[in-house]
Amino acid sequence: MKYLTFIRHSESYRQSGPPAALMDAMGKFVGKSLKDGILVDSGGLLPSKDGVRVRLANGKITVTDGPFTESKEVIGGWAILETDSKVLARIRRRVGGAADVRPRRRAVAPGVHCSTK
Repeated sequence: MKYLTFIRHSESYRQSGPPAALMDAMGKFVGKSLKDGILVDSGGLLPSKDGVRVRLANGKITVTDGPFTESKEVIGGWAILETDSKVLARIRRRVGGAADVRPRRRAVAPGVHCSTK
């Protein structure tokens, strides 16, 4: 099964470089995940000031330029892992409360989704 993981943090986190300890831990995690063959893809995101927010309400689409000052947390990075639940449980213990890990919903055709398996 494939899982999407993403790291949340405050927007102010982007005002300085990531702590060395975080970069070291992420390097080890990515290296081990690549070696184990479970890392499909990963990356980091630019600050919200470089993005837009798209909303659909009452049939109308609005686009708002960042930054999003009302956001308490933003998504700073992500990874797609392909693994079984036992390996995923070990990853959750290693990462602790720092990342969300969610099963990916599989698309059977454009715009059509089915179970997570």
